[in-house]
Amino acid sequence: MRPAQALIDLSALRHNYQLAKSLSGRRALAVVKANAYGHGAVQCAEALQADADGFAVACIEEALELRAAGIRGPILLLEGWFDADELPLLAEHDLWAVLHHDAQLQQLQAATLSRPLHIWLKLDSGMHRVGFSPEEYASIWHRLAALPQVASLTKISHFARADEPETGRTEQQLATFAAATAGLDGPASLCNSPGILAWPQAHNDWLRPGIMLYGATPFEFEQEHAAKLRPVMQLTSRIIAVRELPAGEPIGYGSRFITSRPTRVGVVAMGYADGYPRHAKDGTPVLVDGQRTRLIGRVSMDMLTVELTDLPASGLGSSVTLWGDGLNASEVASWADSIPYQLFCNLNRVPRHYRG
Repeated sequence: MRPAQALIDLSALRHNYQLAKSLSGRRALAVVKANAYGHGAVQCAEALQADADGFAVACIEEALELRAAGIRGPILLLEGWFDADELPLLAEHDLWAVLHHDAQLQQLQAATLSRPLHIWLKLDSGMHRVGFSPEEYASIWHRLAALPQVASLTKISHFARADEPETGRTEQQLATFAAATAGLDGPASLCNSPGILAWPQAHNDWLRPGIMLYGATPFEFEQEHAAKLRPVMQLTSRIIAVRELPAGEPIGYGSRFITSRPTRVGVVAMGYADGYPRHAKDGTPVLVDGQRTRLIGRVSMDMLTVELTDLPASGLGSSVTLWGDGLNASEVASWADSIPYQLFCNLNRVPRHYRG
């Protein structure tokens, strides 16, 4: 069997969720959209169900998958609904939904539902992606509060640069949110993972931990609370061939890497078809038998090459960790001009195994 695999540590997932809760004492929706960032939505939700106050997904398809697997309790659709015919399903399956544009408001007003819905009304506080403007927000809130189709209202917005605390942008968004929602009763939710970790003044009533659940830091600097996260995914494989090359020899497509000394090269069963980033640079860290070495040469579809020159005890069959314990996915992502979110979500064909 091809040795590439992803080991998912569910005890680490629970640890990271509890860390999010401990930083504020507020309720937290575990964000398991995009197949739990590539970790397996059903398995992760099942592991968290006893602890989580609820879950958040992108769309109704993801929510219905969780309901079919027996996941109960709140599930919030972060993008709301896309067509009016989804509204009866939201009511039937007791799903919560974000409402962020006027067409959704019109559809909700016209709907006949078996039960009223819990609506999270989105404010565009400066992300400028979705949501109602600050000037219209209060009037939309009052219109919704008067509808029989609405069971409750929650205020929600999203930070654009909470992972960059020096920019001042988060303070601006907080001020916009406070002004736009002044006098509107009900719970509020602002914090994504960097908000939870670095902005305690913004925690409000509901947290939305996403990338931090999976043990990756959203910051490009050392951060006190992010340092307590535990990696959930171990992406591993093995050395499947070893080559001895003299100085001056090219390695891989495009001959990007040229050996500067006699070099021992390990070939790893892992490539961009598995989801490992093709644009990872020479020098990207890799662990072989638990020891740090580096990627050399361009990543191929099914294989990549690493330096073994200074690891004489390692060779054919040696274990390789692409990210996980001892090598955070955030560090690997920085070498590929990417982010850990994308690394996790791109793991298409690697089999996942669960423990804990």
